[in-house]
Amino acid sequence: MNIVQIIFTASMVAWFLSEFLYKKMLKSGEGDRKDKDHSTLNFLWIAIPFSIAGAVISSNYTEFPISDEVWTVYTGVFFILTGIIVRFIIIRSLGKYFTVDVTIRQDHKIMKQGFYRYVRHPSYAFSLLTSLGLGLYLNNWLSLIFAIVPPFIAFSYRIRIEEKALIEQFGEEYIEYRRKTKKLIPFIY
Repeated sequence: MNIVQIIFTASMVAWFLSEFLYKKMLKSGEGDRKDKDHSTLNFLWIAIPFSIAGAVISSNYTEFPISDEVWTVYTGVFFILTGIIVRFIIIRSLGKYFTVDVTIRQDHKIMKQGFYRYVRHPSYAFSLLTSLGLGLYLNNWLSLIFAIVPPFIAFSYRIRIEEKALIEQFGEEYIEYRRKTKKLIPFIY
């Protein structure tokens, strides 16, 4: 096993463990409005493992290389690590306002600083960057599709539900913030 494979394996373990710990530790509390999630958390916990399994299986049983160059593997590992680390930083920056289920806290405020100045859902953006990294690391077009499409669909559904809850809570303030920022990719989408 070479160093890139070791880093990839370690990062995949870190990815799984971090998401598992987020799910266990960052749920809404007793006094929170919990009726907003509409099973988006369950949908994510089905879509993401399915996409990872589909990407890995596709890589093992098909050959549709993205490139004959090694850059895809290195870029993939870089995206995986960047996605995991920056997502952790974003979650920490939200503090008590980050929950794995769509929830409005009693004293909830709209975060508009840091990454939130450029995109409304940076945590999801960097999770998708991790998925993109997986597809690139596996260097297979079919794996890339499996790695990106199911999580993108799940996050798109969650964003729709989450933004509806935020508009209900904050009204024009959130609508104005939404006008000024993109969903997932700064200046683009």
